[in-house]
Amino acid sequence: MRDRMLTADVPLGPFEGTGITVYSAKGRNARLHVRSDCGLLRTANVTTAEVPLNAEVVDRFCSGCADWGPSVRPTSGLGVFMGALGGAGLLYQLGAYAEPDEDAYWTQEEVRAAAGLLRSERDAGDEGDEGDGRWEARREADALRERVLSHWRHAAGSLHRAQTAIAHFPWLTEWARPKVLAKENYLQTVRAQAALFVDPAGLVVAAAAAALDTPPLPVDDPAFAVLGDRGRIFARLSALWRGWQYSAAQGSERPASRAIRRYDLVEDIRSRKKGREEALEGAARLIRSWEEEARAAAATTDATPAEWVTARLPERPEEPSRRGVSGVLDDLDEWTLGVLLTWTVTADWSRGALTLKVPTLVADRLLASSGPLACERGTGTAPAEAVPGERPGFVRPGVFDDTPVFDRRPVTRAHLRALRTFSYAADQLYIVFSSGGGAEVLPLDAIERRVERGWHGVIVAGASDLPESVIGPWLKDVGLSPEAEEGTHPGHDGAGEDDRFGADAGLAAGARAAVRWAYDERAKEHTLRTLAMARGVSDLRSLDTGRPGALPVAVWQGLLTPGPLDLRPFRLPGAGRRRGGSGIPLGVLGPVQIYATNADPAFEGKGHSPFCRHTGERGLAHTDDLLSVSDLLARDDWDWCSKCGGYAARRLTDTQLSYYRAAHRLHHIAGRLGDERTHHAPVAPDALIKQLDELAARGPDGHEYGDWEGSRRWRAIVDDLRDRAERRRLDTAP
Repeated sequence: MRDRMLTADVPLGPFEGTGITVYSAKGRNARLHVRSDCGLLRTANVTTAEVPLNAEVVDRFCSGCADWGPSVRPTSGLGVFMGALGGAGLLYQLGAYAEPDEDAYWTQEEVRAAAGLLRSERDAGDEGDEGDGRWEARREADALRERVLSHWRHAAGSLHRAQTAIAHFPWLTEWARPKVLAKENYLQTVRAQAALFVDPAGLVVAAAAAALDTPPLPVDDPAFAVLGDRGRIFARLSALWRGWQYSAAQGSERPASRAIRRYDLVEDIRSRKKGREEALEGAARLIRSWEEEARAAAATTDATPAEWVTARLPERPEEPSRRGVSGVLDDLDEWTLGVLLTWTVTADWSRGALTLKVPTLVADRLLASSGPLACERGTGTAPAEAVPGERPGFVRPGVFDDTPVFDRRPVTRAHLRALRTFSYAADQLYIVFSSGGGAEVLPLDAIERRVERGWHGVIVAGASDLPESVIGPWLKDVGLSPEAEEGTHPGHDGAGEDDRFGADAGLAAGARAAVRWAYDERAKEHTLRTLAMARGVSDLRSLDTGRPGALPVAVWQGLLTPGPLDLRPFRLPGAGRRRGGSGIPLGVLGPVQIYATNADPAFEGKGHSPFCRHTGERGLAHTDDLLSVSDLLARDDWDWCSKCGGYAARRLTDTQLSYYRAAHRLHHIAGRLGDERTHHAPVAPDALIKQLDELAARGPDGHEYGDWEGSRRWRAIVDDLRDRAERRRLDTAP
């Protein structure tokens, strides 16, 4: 299907001449391929070349590679441009909904006949004769109505998507103009067909029904005595009113159909119970009175379209990274769709701005609505002019990562919208730079919020832009590392016997934990790239955007320990044998970050780890509390969850993990020397002295963040234990 492929006539704008990598068989006129594994590249002797992107190169692309264009990083400027063109992007949309589909089409006569049948049924005010074939004819007419309305919504969505892409890349405007004009003409044709199924007078009555105040309800009417006491009668009649008003405000059902709602009033009353029929008759009278009141209210106002209203459709970027995103009109109710079909005068689909000329009642309802359609009073037939900065600025080299950082351009809201709309890899972490904040790592949502508040900065790189020379070997190393290397839980015993103790609290174990959640090699690489970015963030809570799943759970697993740390070696001795510590200085472990849902014992509720099942294993939230290991030892009245331990720690660096293990070994030796129980294995003083000499040699002096007081305390503990071991050796000497 050539109309959805990149062809030589497509203007490349500022991206023309950009260097790309292509693959081909040997031969001067061989087809070019953008992927070395392209299925149409059937040769063992593949030639690789760097060529400038231009019309001549594009014309030589194979049919498969032309569908998506050059293979480039998805968050680069060229990658965003290719994402806007390829797949179901602009090239496809320009060919879609531009003319009738011969496989699923209807004639104008069929539409008129179906609309006339439904209108006659509505005017008749009854269900019609079910036995003379009218039911089947009405069913077919309803089906055609749904098809036409759906086709109009999809055609409008396709035009909106095409014009949005062109607005971001304006050098495509003249080239795409004939195709856009064809789409606009076809949309107008379909809209005229869909409008035949809409009753303008019914829309005005529906607006009047929506504006009605709750009427006095006859709770003392004997007809409703079967419903119970006055309170129960009032509740039932109120529910009947709300149901009727909601249905009448939509304007899609006939009055005869809405009258059936009277049965909702007696749904739990037996059919033979005395008083049931009287209640049904009373409900029918109420519904008829409400219908008459709505028609009377509509009749008292002028139904001539005289009020100008500018309506803005909800912004809905179709993010390739998320599935199931609905179309631009899909969130609108049936009444609103009918209004757009009937009274739209002009439309700018690139901005989603429609100018309507509607009756007064309809205008009042549109302006008062809090729904997805934002409306304001207009002044004429033309759509409201774009406010400064609203018309998207175009994406060009230098906005993202395809130029040197020195030449990078400040990012705008329009640039970020194009990135989110057209790049499947947009939802990730980015290194950004600004004069106010310096270099930072932020999620895309946070960058968008900052830009809307006037932030002036550039995107330096995304997670997908990190050097392959670093990520590739790391991915290979993580994939080859056996899971058995991960030690026991950091809160378990075994520090003296297991050299792998505490390993699952370290950075290496975090990377392995993260990739275990990934389902394929591409997901593993993306996870590690995001993890590498996130490790540079000072406060991990800043990575929470408030949108569930913005940061994969796998990344949280790589950032935080699976459980609490065992801090017994660092507690002061003398609190009993089981709870007593060794008073080892915290050293480099003091500033290790601790995250919990609730770290205030005075606040109701226990503290939970971000991975606790009580929190839905959601990862960190910006509302969580941040402590340090030093804070944990400063008090002992924490109210932690007994299932998860109450918190998760930031994974330990190699230096911190080494010191954590050494402290536990020292604590373990102190426990062995202080254990006088005869049924335990005898202590081997020589082995303990050897271990103490090793610990003394690798004390905290060289540790980052080590301090002199901590080093002195470490040596004092080692020396004291060595003296005790020497005395034990002398006592046990033959």
